Amino acid sequence: MWRYLPLLLLMAFNTSRAAEQAFPPTAPGTTEVKTLPAGVLLRAQGEGSYFGSGNRLFRPLFRYISTHNIAMTTPVEASIDRAAMYFWVSPTQVDKVAGDEDGVEVVRWEERTVVSRGARGGYSRGNFETVRDEVLAWLAGQPELTATGEPYAVFWHGPFTPWFAKHFEVH
Repeated sequence: MWRYLPLLLLMAFNTSRAAEQAFPPTAPGTTEVKTLPAGVLLRAQGEGSYFGSGNRLFRPLFRYISTHNIAMTTPVEASIDRAAMYFWVSPTQVDKVAGDEDGVEVVRWEERTVVSRGARGGYSRGNFETVRDEVLAWLAGQPELTATGEPYAVFWHGPFTPWFAKHFEVH
């Protein structure tokens, strides 16, 4: 098993390159204002917290993109306190979207401007809250900016990426 460890680590570090990116990531330790493109997203919604519903949210989304042969993109967005997971649909794949079905809703979003803070580490409530608090503190020092929504998480890597290599953001 140990002889395969370098191969597994290489695969884990390269997972974000395997899929098209909806927008560029924010570097860990950096806070920036950026514009996210308009797009089509697929949403699965659950009860309670995202961290208690993650697999129940992922399964219908994965089934939807698999059934309709839609390529996976990164990142995955997550509403934390109102459990929801969003998959971006690449503009080249939008014609494959078949409408709402089996717990997945098609959502069309306009271009958005967000404050983004990049970070590394496991996808946990504690890590989310730490970075969320950093975003809110930074935003409090920017009188020309006004928050218009709840903070949410943006995850760049899959579940097989080691915690120390995972990259995420809070918007």
